[in-house]
This record gives sequence, C-alpha cells and structure tokens, in this order.
Amino acid sequence: MEGFIAALGISFAVIFVAELGDKSQLMAMTFATRFKLMPTLIGITAATALVHLVSVGIGYGLGAAIPTDWISLVAGVAFLAFGAWTLRGDKLTDDEKNKAERSSGSAILAVGGAFFLAELGDKTMLATITLATQHGWFGVWVGSTVGMVAADALAILVGRLLGKHLPENVIKWGAAALFAIFGIWLIVEGVIGLS
Repeated sequence: MEGFIAALGISFAVIFVAELGDKSQLMAMTFATRFKLMPTLIGITAATALVHLVSVGIGYGLGAAIPTDWISLVAGVAFLAFGAWTLRGDKLTDDEKNKAERSSGSAILAVGGAFFLAELGDKTMLATITLATQHGWFGVWVGSTVGMVAADALAILVGRLLGKHLPENVIKWGAAALFAIFGIWLIVEGVIGLS
C-alpha cells in the first residue's frame, strides 16, 4: 500500500505540474466555453485514463526489461528534457482552436476524442511512461490521470472566473524547475546505483 501511495503522489504532482500551460489545458478552456462543465470533464477524464493506461503499460514493460539504474539515468535525462520542453511552452494552433470551437455532436465524445489525439506523444504521456518504469503501474495510472484532470479542471475554473490564464511565465519556470529537480535526483540515484 505504501508503494501505491508513493506512486500516486509522485505521479499526481509531476503530471499536474506538467499539464500547467500545456496545449491540452488550453483545449480544456476552449471546450469549456462551448460545452457544459461536466461533459467536458467526463471527456477529459475518459481520454486521459485511456492514454495513461497505455502509457503505464509501456513504462511497466520497459521497467521490467531494463536494469533499474539505467532507467534512473534515462528517466533523469528525460525529466530534464521535459523541463526544457516546458520552458519552450505549448500553444494551440489556429487549426486546433478551430476544431475545439466547431466540435459538434456529443460533448463527451468531442472532448474525449480531441484530448485522446492531443495527448498521444505529449510530454504528459512521456512523463507517465517514465514514471511507470520506476513505480507501480496502478498508482502511476491513477495519480497521473487525476493530476491531469485536476490541472485541466483548475484551468477551466480559473478561466471562467478570471477570464484569463494563470501567469504563464511563473507556471513555465516553476514547472521547469520541478522537472529539473526530479531529473537531477534520478540521475544522481542512477549514478550511485551504477557505482
């Protein structure tokens, strides 16, 4: 149970931070202007749960096939890359914004489909794979899914209440710093294990 709680907590924190300012969070805000809150959140949750289930499956398989110390090194480098990616920032293209605004049919299907496609290969998917190489798959799956949905729900609520985003530079630098801290920690752990 202790391993589950650790995986849940770490995954929640990492994915919550990674999602701040991400393009799928911007999509959530766009969908929330068109659809009601609950169908939007249900679509986000379903798509996120599915993508992250695939992610933890990949990560768990890699974790079983590769020695732990090497995984720590690779995961540390990956987290440093995620930090740099976060600093670069994500923006919705005009085409992505138009698709979110024009979606018709069921809100749950429109939001879920858009989120599923947006998350494939996204940094939150890659971070979930990385986390699953080191921690129990179920805790990572639940934590990463809840972390992402919580970040998107926060964006929707803040966007509706304030009509604007959280300060983008503060979010970018804070998230990048957390990724760097996790990355350095994992690299040090891997180097010590290989020594």
